Amino acid sequence: MSRTARFLVVALFAAAMAWVESAVVLYLRLMIDRIQPYQVNPLPAFARLGEAELIREAATLVMLLCIGWLAGAHLRQRLGYAMLAFGIWDIFYYIFLVPLSSWPNSLLDWDILFLIPLPWWGPVLAPTSIALLMVVAGALISGLDLWPRSSSWLASSCGAVLVLYAFMVDALRALPSGLQAVRYVLPIEFNWPLFALGWALMALPVADMVWQSFNLHWREEPLQSISLHDLS
Repeated sequence: MSRTARFLVVALFAAAMAWVESAVVLYLRLMIDRIQPYQVNPLPAFARLGEAELIREAATLVMLLCIGWLAGAHLRQRLGYAMLAFGIWDIFYYIFLVPLSSWPNSLLDWDILFLIPLPWWGPVLAPTSIALLMVVAGALISGLDLWPRSSSWLASSCGAVLVLYAFMVDALRALPSGLQAVRYVLPIEFNWPLFALGWALMALPVADMVWQSFNLHWREEPLQSISLHDLS
C-alpha cells in the first residue's frame, strides 16, 4: 500500500472514530443533563459511568496507538501515524459535536477535555490547536521520514508539562480537599499566556522538521542542476 493510501486509511479511521466518540459523549451528556459541560456540578455521580468513562478514555488511546502501529513500517513511522490519527480524531470530534448537540457554540467554550489522572479543563481552541500540531507532525514523520532532533523533543516535553498544568491547575488546587472537591471544580479563567508558551515549545519539533525538509530541498536542487549540466 502506498503512503498516500495509508494516510487516507488512517485519516478515515480517525474520522470514523471521532463520530463514535461524539455520539457516545452525546448519549452520556443527555443522560446526566450536561450537553453544556460548563455548569454547576459538571461531573455528577451517576451509577458507574465515572469508572466506565475512565476506561473508555484509556481504550481510545490504545486504539489510536494500534492504528499507528498497524500503518507504520517502523517505530518512528508508527508514532507518526498515531500522532496523525490522534490529531484528526480530536479535531473531528468537536466538528461532529456541533450538528449532534449544537455545542460548542464557539472555540472559546469551556470543555472537560480528559479525566486521566484528573479532570482537564480548557477552551475548545486549546486542545484543537494542539491536535493541529499533531496532524502536521504526524504527516511530516510518516510521510517524509523526518524526525526532530533531541533538543526540540526536550523543549516539546517541557511545553507539554506547561500545557498539562494549564489544563489541570484548578483540579490540582482542589485536590487537597479530596476527590469530591475535584469533581465540583468549575474554572473561571484559563491561563492563556502559560498555554501559549507551552504550545510554542511543543511546536518546535514541527519547526525543526520543516527546516530539515527545507534544507534537504535546497541540497538536492543544486545536485540536480549539476547533473543536467553534465548531461548537456
